[in-house]
Amino acid sequence: MKSVKLSFAVALVLAAMPLASFAQEATTEAPAAEEESSFPLSATFAVTSDYVFRGVSQTGGDPAFQAGVTYSAPFGLYAGVWGSNVDFEVDDREAGIRGPNFEWDYFVGWNKDLSDAWNLDLGATRYTYTDDSTGFGNGNYNEYIAKLTWSGPVTIGGILAYADDYGNLDAKETYTGLSASYDIGETGFNLGASTGYTSIEAADDGGRADYFDGSVTVSKGFGPATATLGYYDTFGSDADELKDLPGDFYEDRIALTVTIAVP
Repeated sequence: MKSVKLSFAVALVLAAMPLASFAQEATTEAPAAEEESSFPLSATFAVTSDYVFRGVSQTGGDPAFQAGVTYSAPFGLYAGVWGSNVDFEVDDREAGIRGPNFEWDYFVGWNKDLSDAWNLDLGATRYTYTDDSTGFGNGNYNEYIAKLTWSGPVTIGGILAYADDYGNLDAKETYTGLSASYDIGETGFNLGASTGYTSIEAADDGGRADYFDGSVTVSKGFGPATATLGYYDTFGSDADELKDLPGDFYEDRIALTVTIAVP
């Protein structure tokens, strides 16, 4: 769902260092409202080989099981909840530290067709994490998201997101992204590509981190199910330093995801 939030493990690493380290080391964006239907509730169920959010793994390369439900009102308002298991590899039994192992996201927004080709989506998402014993405040935070989509021979979308207390670190995060997708005739296959830019600024001039993410995907529908095979990576700016952090959260990866939508 969240398709680059820094992993919670990285947030912990940064919290334990001077804020200047942001300059060196700084699944699941809010789900778009479902198309209107006669029934206002819709649900998604997914299994993925690696939960990747804006280029960054949220499970350390391990599988994830995910589910969400959305209520869509006739006039464009929508609200819902989405959940996934996570693993940021911060457990330390001897020290009595247990990192979060589940993520719940709560979202609300407004979705409007501006014309036959243009769609606007404005929303807010609350990212929350459970079963955490680090005393770090769980890294919970709010993100405010605007999306603009053009549907033509190629579907092109843009996203702008902002968090004023990113990861509960008193840091400001801005994310901008661009995506494109193309349906290959009647084959049922869809090709997709995206790129995004994350900028995180620590409080009190404590430093800044900037990096890009990118993905290339191929999807195919099978009735209510959609299988997506994707390649994901982070690059540029501070990406090399991020890849040197413990774990492989920022390394390039291939992930397979199968999603079932109801209805």
